[in-house]
Amino acid sequence: MNFTPGVTVAAVTGAGSGIGRELAIGLAHKGCHLSLSDIDAAGLEDTGALCEPITATFSTKILTRQLDVSHLNDVRAWAMETQSYCQGIHVLINNAGVALGCPVEDMSYDDLEWVMRINFWGMVYGSKEFLPLIKASQRGHIVNISSIFGLTAQPSQSGYNASKFAICGFTESLRQELEIEQCNVGVTCVHPGGVKTNVAHAARLRREISRLKVDPRKGRTRFNRILFTSPRKTARQIIHAIEKKQAASRYRSRARR
Repeated sequence: MNFTPGVTVAAVTGAGSGIGRELAIGLAHKGCHLSLSDIDAAGLEDTGALCEPITATFSTKILTRQLDVSHLNDVRAWAMETQSYCQGIHVLINNAGVALGCPVEDMSYDDLEWVMRINFWGMVYGSKEFLPLIKASQRGHIVNISSIFGLTAQPSQSGYNASKFAICGFTESLRQELEIEQCNVGVTCVHPGGVKTNVAHAARLRREISRLKVDPRKGRTRFNRILFTSPRKTARQIIHAIEKKQAASRYRSRARR
């Protein structure tokens, strides 16, 4: 789809840092009205401050809302607020996510539910609550952020793997449904790998991971060494995918040296 400056409205979850922040900035440069959310109020405020000078040049609106995407009623209220404040919605990017490192045997049900509520159900709530509004705009795009771990499984990552594989399957099915409907709404599933974000630092890493002979602190250090892709580059690739209406199964953002 084409971004029409001063007309296109884009909503982004997890906009307080990393890929979400760079998506907000990139979409602001496209002249989009913005509706940004994150559970981290301070990070979201910083993102809004970075976007404000850009939106001022286009005379576009910016709405920021502290939001826990695992709460359906809050996501529903944000969708309606976005529709009312921006007079429409064209693009939704479900970017918010968390990580969990723990072997299956030692993983608590609470931890598994936590990662699924945010990563999977947060994406479902966003997709379902915004979809009718995007369709009403008669053009639009939904982007769901999976992971390279939504394509390949890793030890100690069963919960995270499960949530990201689920995002991939859900998104591909949605894409096919909207193509059949010919409603002019595109869908993209993104599988980032090796992106320098705060997800690894904020992950829940249980001590029981030592069962797999992994030291959580050393694991974080080794993981950081393979992060070669910047959030800004990833955000640019995602925005390009929206413009080209690239399908879920054909677009993957991966780290390269």
